[in-house]
Amino acid sequence: MDNKIDIKFKQLKERGKKAFIAYLTVGFPDIETNLRLVLEMERRGVDIIELGIPFSDPIADGPTIQASSQASLARGTTPADALLLAAEIRKHSSIPLILMGYLNPFLRPAPGILAKKLSRAGVDGVIIPDLPPEASDSIRLPLKAEGIHTIFLIAPTSRPDRIKLVCEKSGGFIYYVSRTGVTGAREDLSRELEMKVKGIKKETDLPVCVGFGISTREQLLRVWGTADGAIVGSALIKPFLGETTPARGLKKCLKVLEGMLQVGSA
Repeated sequence: MDNKIDIKFKQLKERGKKAFIAYLTVGFPDIETNLRLVLEMERRGVDIIELGIPFSDPIADGPTIQASSQASLARGTTPADALLLAAEIRKHSSIPLILMGYLNPFLRPAPGILAKKLSRAGVDGVIIPDLPPEASDSIRLPLKAEGIHTIFLIAPTSRPDRIKLVCEKSGGFIYYVSRTGVTGAREDLSRELEMKVKGIKKETDLPVCVGFGISTREQLLRVWGTADGAIVGSALIKPFLGETTPARGLKKCLKVLEGMLQVGSA
């Protein structure tokens, strides 16, 4: 069963390119803008989309994503809306889709039923930050049976045995967290980034992608110099915060994206 994440990384490797993975919060500023944003992102060069399920206690997320999650929840967004959005995107696009969220929303319904629902919606992978890889089989294996990857995170503080376990359990790619702490744009990336990524690559043939703190073209290029992809979230969500209309936020967000990818406006 071909997975769109695998196909994308194969295509990028053949072209000598690296992946740009964009995160957005489902329901922020609204579902309609989410759909329009994804299609515009794909047109402008984004390779993979992460759809973040808003959660009331996002322990790994910084203030920008927390604010977007709270605003989305206030609008009444539910995990079911994330599946509806994925299915609507899939009507218009074949871009790989990853559902990212905390474990609680993934516990209902039963894993086998959940896996089939995700598959029908066109989801290609999941990232569940608070799902330990050593206790993941009850969720991971039903997803795998439906051709859906479970992508695990490696932190700068992860021990060698932990890195091996994550590489063994992961599918799609390895998510390397560029620094300790929560998500959010930062001026600097860790000086150990290159060394850490190279160490992970010795343990797996999967692509290694870096997230947390990437907000500038310079940081993007640095990550691409070692890793197979970069994950950008807060820098693309922040333009919507405080805007009077979704359209104004969308315009500002796409301007940030253009600056990072250095593509011109259409």
